Amino acid sequence: MSTRTRSRGGGGIVGAVKTDLQRLHGAWMEIVFPRQRGRGHSVMGKWEPETLPQKIGYHGWSVLGTIGLLLLYPLTVVGLATRYYAAKLDSTRTRLGIVGVTALALVGWGALTLAWGAMSYMEQVDIPLNSVLAVAAASGVATLATALAASCAKFGGRVTTVVLAYPFAMTALFLPPVVAALVTPALEPYVLEPSYAFAAWLLENPLSIGGINEYLWANYSLEGAAYAGMWFGLSFPLGWFFGIVVALANLVRPSN
Repeated sequence: MSTRTRSRGGGGIVGAVKTDLQRLHGAWMEIVFPRQRGRGHSVMGKWEPETLPQKIGYHGWSVLGTIGLLLLYPLTVVGLATRYYAAKLDSTRTRLGIVGVTALALVGWGALTLAWGAMSYMEQVDIPLNSVLAVAAASGVATLATALAASCAKFGGRVTTVVLAYPFAMTALFLPPVVAALVTPALEPYVLEPSYAFAAWLLENPLSIGGINEYLWANYSLEGAAYAGMWFGLSFPLGWFFGIVVALANLVRPSN
């Protein structure tokens, strides 16, 4: 912990949290009022309200920001953890390059597909050809999603990384296990059953707004390839969520 952090509110976790909250609240205040992160404006000093309307608006806006922090700061912690692991993956991508990362994914998923295909020809293992093709298709999608995520992260800016790179990374993570579970009954209790329970929770809670769940219940059934479609669709909002919380973490604690 740096001397600067200690001076702002004690050392350790308490000091770090206080510094984060001050920075977030100052950023919130600067949306409406100038020069609110006072240490960054050492020449002119922190702006203070003078008239009664200014004071009412200033303190009201401050209270709204404080309430928002109670909701946002836990997300900031999630963002810091996500950024840490994303940085590890980005370091690998930097060392290997986009072609290297794609090749690594291709080798890994290709080996799985070849192993699955070899098992299908063994007399003691009965694996239909369609199952082998399904794993091969999932492997191809995972490899393509890995390449797209690496490309968006390298060549795109922050917006492209949030909008595309994180969702493609989620696709590469979610889709292959789901497809493998579809063709491997032994994996069903570990992948498909939790997926069904999660889908039921979504339908009974957030998707119940506006009768969306009734439409989905009436027109779709969660079986077979629908599981893959479900997780492909979920990979985008989940990717956006993780991308946004990382952006929030970058606001609070800019990475070096």
